[in-house]
Amino acid sequence: MDLAVVWFILIAVLWTGYLVLEGFDFGVAMLLPFVGRSDAERRVALNTIGPVWDGNEVWLLTAGGATFAAFPEWYATLFSGFYLPLLLILVALIVRAVAIEYRGKIDDVAWRRRWDLAITASAWIPSILWGVAFANIVRGVPIDATSNYTGNFFTLLNPFALLGGLTTLALFLSHGAIFLALKTDGEVRAAAGKLAKTLSAIAVGVAGAWAIWAQLAYSVAWTWAAVGVAAVALVAAHIAVELRRFGWAFIASAVAIVAAVVLIFGSLYPDVMPSTTDAAFSLTVSNASSTHYTLTVMTWVAGFLTPVVLAYQAWTYWVFRRRLSVGHIPAHSEPTFAKG
Repeated sequence: MDLAVVWFILIAVLWTGYLVLEGFDFGVAMLLPFVGRSDAERRVALNTIGPVWDGNEVWLLTAGGATFAAFPEWYATLFSGFYLPLLLILVALIVRAVAIEYRGKIDDVAWRRRWDLAITASAWIPSILWGVAFANIVRGVPIDATSNYTGNFFTLLNPFALLGGLTTLALFLSHGAIFLALKTDGEVRAAAGKLAKTLSAIAVGVAGAWAIWAQLAYSVAWTWAAVGVAAVALVAAHIAVELRRFGWAFIASAVAIVAAVVLIFGSLYPDVMPSTTDAAFSLTVSNASSTHYTLTVMTWVAGFLTPVVLAYQAWTYWVFRRRLSVGHIPAHSEPTFAKG
């Protein structure tokens, strides 16, 4: 297989890992005010992602770095054309990291509530904007003959992209609620389970509408399979939540996100960034890729290092697999989050 195609698939895999893992991170943060009535309950929610949230972001850094190295033309057009939304996402991720680390530095209720608000707001922004960005990539954007994006920020706010933003928002909220119900006990679990019932049903409707629109307007015949898998997985997640089988619900929710990524990248191929100005100006797997030598070196490096990274992250999840409750929270001190 052509190495450019291999790296197109690998980048899709990296985005899959990021959206599945960071998706429940964002969901937990967005639901923080709704599952935590007390500071101890909010700390329980945060501690479910405390050991892993920064490790989950490694998938984003790797996906960005792989795109830069394997498809420099795609990277240049994407990051220049989507500069403002990507900047907003970056600022939100920075604010979230600071808020998680600083909320417990001062033993003051008002201090912690302000940082909790920052954690929640900084999760809502990327949860919407990632969907807007991916929907625009599937739909295509105005690109000229020199591979420059010729639109503006408001060009990206079209109905298809906005529905894409609502889709990722709904998926992450549902994914996060299911994760919290799986990882906690007591009042937090009860609140998360109740929210998961509603949010998983909303995810079925919103994601289903966007997937059918994407399939009919921009996709190819074989990606109907991805739409079908996503639909079955979302319905299964909702049923599992109703039965309080949160482990199965989480697996089904993750499968739905994987199927969504397959739909997105399957709709793109052989393009990596379609042009709505002229199809001849579209960036493709072949015309946007690096040299064969560069891709060969990247493949060898990825082959050696990827198993190590995966093994370490799997070990992290195994170590911190136990459920948490208010009883695990010290009365007067903020726990230090372990690093993932």
